[in-house]
Amino acid sequence: MFKNSEIFESAPIPRAVAKLALPTMLTMLVNVLYNMVDTYFIGRTGDPNQVAAVSIATPVFLFLMAAGNIFGVGGSAYISRSLGEKQYGRVKSIASFCCYAGIFTGLLIGAIFIIFNKPILTSCGASSNTIGFAAEYLKWIAFGAPFVVFSFAFSNIVRGEGSAKTSMFGQMLGMVVNMILDPIMILGMKMGVRGAAIATVIGNICTCAFSLVYIFASRRTVLSISPAEFRMDQGIFSNVFAIGTPASINNVLMSLSNILMNKFLAGYGDIPIASMGIAMKANMFVVFMQIGLAVGVLPLIGYNYGAKNYKRMTLIIKFSAIANLCIGTTLTILYFWLTAPIVRLFIDNQETISYGIQMVRALQLSMPVIGILFILSNAFQAMGKSIPSMVLSISRQGFVFFPTLILMNKFIGLNGLIYSQPIADIISVFIAIAMFIAIKRNFSKESA
Repeated sequence: MFKNSEIFESAPIPRAVAKLALPTMLTMLVNVLYNMVDTYFIGRTGDPNQVAAVSIATPVFLFLMAAGNIFGVGGSAYISRSLGEKQYGRVKSIASFCCYAGIFTGLLIGAIFIIFNKPILTSCGASSNTIGFAAEYLKWIAFGAPFVVFSFAFSNIVRGEGSAKTSMFGQMLGMVVNMILDPIMILGMKMGVRGAAIATVIGNICTCAFSLVYIFASRRTVLSISPAEFRMDQGIFSNVFAIGTPASINNVLMSLSNILMNKFLAGYGDIPIASMGIAMKANMFVVFMQIGLAVGVLPLIGYNYGAKNYKRMTLIIKFSAIANLCIGTTLTILYFWLTAPIVRLFIDNQETISYGIQMVRALQLSMPVIGILFILSNAFQAMGKSIPSMVLSISRQGFVFFPTLILMNKFIGLNGLIYSQPIADIISVFIAIAMFIAIKRNFSKESA
């Protein structure tokens, strides 16, 4: 019944990792280009306030990603473990539950964004110069919220059954449509940030449509979104939320950390906010490549954990961590060499560029090792280890980052804000390694 078992059970580890991770990494690459193109064309308006407005609204958008990850990461991890246990009926019920629960959640969040639009953005650091642009952007994103949540959720769920290429095609379709529409709507139709938001929503609708065609037309899938398969019992609700919640909390904390960062940066003016927004967009390429590999191997880890093949699972984790270490180091060297041209791609404003160069280089300090954290975090999710996964989720962007940000701002000022993220990243990597060593001892006992 399950046609991808060979890649999960017996294929050489480098080939198995490449087959599942490369499509995900390519998707992440296109995702980075899409995010950069979005900011690039808004920057071509020559208005730093519009760039700052999108930087302010982006953390709010991350709440939709957080909702998608509850059902996408939680559902994907539980599906891969269930496939390893040969529980195909349960797989159908998990997929159906994630579909309808995700749509309902998107409708709820969208309504909240519409009703409390300006209060939310004001609390995120919007000034009188940026509130109008940010409110317009968020309003249109709110209208498309159910599509955004569904597209994030089902891209992960399709990947969970080993169909990484299909997931890649669906996500890339949406992002390519978005990139085509960006210059047309932002500049050609002179819609500015409103055009960027509408293009984003249309792109997500295309991804949703692709996912539905795959589920209904493919003979290879074991997934279902039939209402008859919908269940919340048999551990489906608890298992999806146990793993999806830490992944979601990570997105929420990313959002809150960006909001807090913008609030502190606002004390130094709108230009540092715009510069940090550009630096984070530029840094996405390094981060997303490593996240792509980590997300890609999640089904491999989950399947072998469910099948109790701990030796193969551990080798997959180690190989993936080393691969991410090499990727992070190579890209960091490249970024330090090309920092100025990268920043200038986004805006032609000298003050914004000067801050942006410093911020990009600061963020790169932790990039050689941050991929290890992503691998271990996804490994804990794949294994259903909710507590370790939760600890990692609240460390990098939570209890490590928040105090670091506050203390660095108090004692060092703007430079302290700029270097707070890489410091928190490095501390979190050490926490992740220590937790994996402790969990690995239990595998040794179970295998004995």
